[in-house]
Amino acid sequence: MDIALLKKLGLSDKEVKVYLALLEYGAVSVRGLADITGLNRGTTYDILKKLQDAGVASYYHQETKQKFVAEDPDKLIELVEMRESELSQTKSKLREMLPELKSLQEKGDKPTTKFYEGKTGIKQILTDVLATMEAMHEKEYYIYSATNASDDINNSYPDFTKARIRRKINVKAISLAEGGGTHGLDERRWLGTHEESATFIFIYSGKCAFISRDAKGSPVGVIIENDTIYETQKTIFLKLWELLK
Repeated sequence: MDIALLKKLGLSDKEVKVYLALLEYGAVSVRGLADITGLNRGTTYDILKKLQDAGVASYYHQETKQKFVAEDPDKLIELVEMRESELSQTKSKLREMLPELKSLQEKGDKPTTKFYEGKTGIKQILTDVLATMEAMHEKEYYIYSATNASDDINNSYPDFTKARIRRKINVKAISLAEGGGTHGLDERRWLGTHEESATFIFIYSGKCAFISRDAKGSPVGVIIENDTIYETQKTIFLKLWELLK
């Protein structure tokens, strides 16, 4: 029997043990269940209350003794359906609450910083860039391109450029070192340095993302969400962009 499936209903290991004992032994007293399961009587009684609340167990009196029985296993399906209904209602209410939650996050425009590591982390940053820009009316962002970080980006998300073009997102790029070309819906200018280990920077819709390497050479990244920082970085980029004509 797949015990893990019962645990997915929200039952603990001990609750599953008591429930299965009820199914197997029929009407049993608290003391009898405690002996069968190896649990103490207090714990057994508390578990029986939870199983009753879940609708999968009940009790009756036989003379002066209280006996517990398992409800028909079909009740488990009803339990799943009830929780599905509760989750659906919770999801609906949560959607209504999202604007309020986001307003709390943005209150005071305090910078929010998120840290990412490894290929998976870098791909999360790149996915955020695409998702954020795809939702914007003006689909253009800005980057400072760095050699080593570019390799990490390509390794983490090989189809990033194709995905960007498919979403009709434009980009202006300033390459810190020599190299790099255009691929579609992008423009590139060169700063002409020989710095290969510099940080790759994305400037996009209220956010700035920085992708670099740690002391061990592993890719790491940071996203800073703040309109003021974004506008400052955007202004500096566009001024430099004009100077590099």
